[in-house]
Amino acid sequence: MEFPAVCSEDSSSEAAIMETAHKKRKISKDVQLDIEDLYKAVPQLAKVFRIVDKIGEGTFSSVYLAEARMRDGRREMFALKHLIPTSHPTRIAAELQCLTVAGGRENVMGVTYCFRKEDHVVIVMPYMEHQAIVDIIGSLSFEEVRVYIYHLLKALRHIHQFGIIHRDIKPNNFLYNRKSRTYALVDFGLAQGAADTQIELLKVVRQKASQKVAGLSGKREAAPPLKTSSTAPLPSSSTFSCVPLPPTAAGRALVKKPCTSVTSYTRTKLTKDLAGLRKVPRPVFGERNLNSCTPAPPTSKSDVKKSEEDASVRYPSANRVPLPVRASGSSQKTQRTLQQGLTCNCYLTDRVCNVCLARKQQVAPRAGTPGFRAPEVLSKCPDQGTAIDVWSAGVILLSLLSGRYPFFKASDDLMALTQIMTIRGSRETIQAAKTFGKAVVCSRELPRQDLRTLCETLRGKRCPAGDVTGVREAKGETAGGQLKQLLKQQEEEPSGSRVPTNHSSPSERSEDSRGWDRVPDAAFDLLDRLLDLNPSTRITAAEALQHPLFKDL
Repeated sequence: MEFPAVCSEDSSSEAAIMETAHKKRKISKDVQLDIEDLYKAVPQLAKVFRIVDKIGEGTFSSVYLAEARMRDGRREMFALKHLIPTSHPTRIAAELQCLTVAGGRENVMGVTYCFRKEDHVVIVMPYMEHQAIVDIIGSLSFEEVRVYIYHLLKALRHIHQFGIIHRDIKPNNFLYNRKSRTYALVDFGLAQGAADTQIELLKVVRQKASQKVAGLSGKREAAPPLKTSSTAPLPSSSTFSCVPLPPTAAGRALVKKPCTSVTSYTRTKLTKDLAGLRKVPRPVFGERNLNSCTPAPPTSKSDVKKSEEDASVRYPSANRVPLPVRASGSSQKTQRTLQQGLTCNCYLTDRVCNVCLARKQQVAPRAGTPGFRAPEVLSKCPDQGTAIDVWSAGVILLSLLSGRYPFFKASDDLMALTQIMTIRGSRETIQAAKTFGKAVVCSRELPRQDLRTLCETLRGKRCPAGDVTGVREAKGETAGGQLKQLLKQQEEEPSGSRVPTNHSSPSERSEDSRGWDRVPDAAFDLLDRLLDLNPSTRITAAEALQHPLFKDL
């Protein structure tokens, strides 16, 4: 592998590099300062690359566009991913290992070099020009969508073979070059290992995720600087290192909030006072076992009485009688026995009492982007596998078929679960939650929506192609707002009836020419299987590639 080197006249000084870059491409003052800071943090970059622009910024990293002249005279563009200094060394090394082992083929981005100085790490990858989905979703044809999902599933099948759970599948992380029809899955910063992962460092990440509450925050662990090489598997022979790499290388288990009115509870001073009521660590499963435990003995009767009075004022549900569980025969006897050992009166109700709020938070990984998290992630199921990536791919297909991006947009996890219920049905969601040890209570029954009717209705209301504002909010309506109208229409119309679509407008005639008037049933069948609420029966990426929708691919 040749090491890139810029021309001698370009590498004379950082100032000359910055001046040349500024002349060729207009960049803001802030971006220019960021580039200068990067040159200072990792001086070796100035000898190799001419950083042109800043093309991306996230919570854990920033991405820069850079040019390098190879030894044979060719000029190549690279993407430089600068990780924040507080990223844990193990996490950085795991991301590099994912890129070297699985990257460079099957629509997965590879890695070329890695630079490091002290606690600053820069990963160098080939640059792929691409278009953001939000900018082109209004002009995509159905055939483009079909091929896009096919290549996304190919990338997922490839990384899942190595036991890699990406955890952050979304359009921004699956690059698409519309002109060359090339694709690339990027950003393994949140990746975790499956139970059978072949990535050694992901096994370490998996163990830490199961032991620390930090997995709930969806953020990387803060760590000491990378120069503490005893804990970092990265090179540490000097303060600077360059590594050339081969190019192919909340509460209870019961979810209590009603789906029609979800509010966020916060911990109050009273909840801290009640923390003594529950000293035993919370199990992940077993709501009944949890509530059958005996609370810690109070210090005095007056303190307990005062706490109960305060709880009854702040949370009236503390005095409510629990909703009966529908059962008969021997199960009713079990239910009566269970109710006698409860530590509170909010079990199987739509309220959360202070006793439950005082308990320790459940530990379960929830890293990912809101709107693309699977139901098992939202309900804090600790046993998560590659199926969460398949769910995210299903959400992407739902957005592309309906012409709405983003499709789901919620303020918290329970609101996100509510939005999923609105599409997939409350009864189905409750049943699926039972399969992974969760009890979900919904204040009203929501019917399961027909996916074809839903997508055709939302796409029929979309503004003319190319109007990005109209794609995001058509006439001030988000997908959620339009979904409420759809639900209202379906309540007024006979069951199974389809909302008629008027094909008289020019924009809809244009859609017909792009194939949206003849979307096969196989597309919605695949969508239904990708969005299976039960992770154990959800279709895998390998199985999805054998679906009839892709028979000619």
